[in-house]
Amino acid sequence: MERDTQIILGIDPGTKVTGYGILRVHNNQYQALDFGCIKPPYKLELSKRYYIIFDSIEKLIQKYKPTALAVETQFVQKNIQSAIKLGMARGCAIIAAEKNLTPIFEYAPRSAKLAVVGKGSASKEQVSKMLKMLLNLQIDKIPEDAADALSLAVCHANKINFANKIRI
Repeated sequence: MERDTQIILGIDPGTKVTGYGILRVHNNQYQALDFGCIKPPYKLELSKRYYIIFDSIEKLIQKYKPTALAVETQFVQKNIQSAIKLGMARGCAIIAAEKNLTPIFEYAPRSAKLAVVGKGSASKEQVSKMLKMLLNLQIDKIPEDAADALSLAVCHANKINFANKIRI
């Protein structure tokens, strides 16, 4: 891989659906290498679902060898049990990255939407449409969780590009 090429793995964690997006960044050009959703069978106990999330993310890391993992920060929900489960799914991504020596960066959902649409309160539909244009994707629809993951990767790519411009 060229020195100035970045591969960023975006993760939108969840116990029912964990979205992922792999973004290649070279010379300010963004290319989606892969994206989709990890959906552990809901009938499985939570510990097995967490393992499936961890194992799937680790396989993505080993396949694409990302230079960074961009994961959504946890937000506090009204339902504390949901917040705990979401935190555990985030932990699966973080541990997979740490185990494989992949640097971890965390971004709020508003920051990711701002990076893609220019508006932190953008709708999921707006994010998806802008990602299709930005990444030149010739598909009808990006799954919501995958779109969130790709937007996290774009957010990190923008941060890298900005940092590189400041250093010049």
